[in-house]
Amino acid sequence: MTTPDDAFQQLAGVFASRGDEILEIEIIPSSLGSPFLHDGCSIGITKKTLVQAYTVARQLFFKKLMPMSEDDLLVSILGTNSSQDFASDQVTTEIMLLFDCEHLTACNWRKRRLLAALMCRRDVPDRDSRLIQILNTELTLLQSYQCSPLHRHTKSPTLWSHRLWVLKQLLKIEDQSSESLLDLERHELAVVLRAGELHPKNYYAFTYMRQLHALLARSPVEKRDYSGWSAELATLLVDPVLDWCLSNPRDISGWVFEIYLLNHVSDRQLQVDAVGRVLRFARDVGWEGESLWTFIDQAVRQFDLESVVDEAFLFDRERREPMCTAVQSPPTKWPWRARLDRARAYWAVYGSSYHT
Repeated sequence: MTTPDDAFQQLAGVFASRGDEILEIEIIPSSLGSPFLHDGCSIGITKKTLVQAYTVARQLFFKKLMPMSEDDLLVSILGTNSSQDFASDQVTTEIMLLFDCEHLTACNWRKRRLLAALMCRRDVPDRDSRLIQILNTELTLLQSYQCSPLHRHTKSPTLWSHRLWVLKQLLKIEDQSSESLLDLERHELAVVLRAGELHPKNYYAFTYMRQLHALLARSPVEKRDYSGWSAELATLLVDPVLDWCLSNPRDISGWVFEIYLLNHVSDRQLQVDAVGRVLRFARDVGWEGESLWTFIDQAVRQFDLESVVDEAFLFDRERREPMCTAVQSPPTKWPWRARLDRARAYWAVYGSSYHT
């Protein structure tokens, strides 16, 4: 039978030896017969064992970590104390956040610890490179939470807010070229889309992506003007986000983020192509879901793309009457339903390969 100390030591050993690797953590049923499974970067732990590890971590946190001064925090993060204490300091709050991703006290303590390193003397050897490494390690820890099949972590406002804060600190101390910022944006989008797959309608993940876009747009890169650089950052994301939305057409959070991106691009043809692609998808598969048609209605009205709808649902001359009937239908309470009614008139004439 696993004791709380054993549970803590098992989980602490994995976190302490993680380095910058990204873990995949899953809560497993006790019926598997083992309370803790570890294979490479994959971890399985039962809820009971996690609770046991958390009770020990919480006791250590309030007994040892909370009273720490700024100097103590600096010593902890630079790893100049004993290896056993260093490992304990590192993983205690990590285990707490694995159990409770909204534990603000533990999360704020990690911010204090990072700030102690950021405010250390400039004459520390290799200070910036060491700080960049520490911040990147924090990001991989957060990615381990946010991209694992955990119940709450993928949609945790505390973790997404902490991730944005860490990135802000990283951008302050690391010189970034335009290409490196674009690479950063691509990587963060991959994290957000994975979190969106694990937790549908992930409002907090896509809100984080909006905030990151605004943050990167304000970054002084090669003296670019704000609007042009913001449009370039948004343009980079339009196609991959649209691919994700078409793979997850019921997810309204993704569609709303796509409209946000289209609002920030400067190329009208990109807006036309994106909306046209969604219309052709809906037309060809007979999709009736509200999220997709809400996107179509809002995008068409915001960007004045009624002609794109006409082109997608163009009837042959001898079959023009059904289209006219659909266009002249009385307005409904929900504007997207009028768009769907027009599509239904088209399907009634031509059919579709698949009907939801």
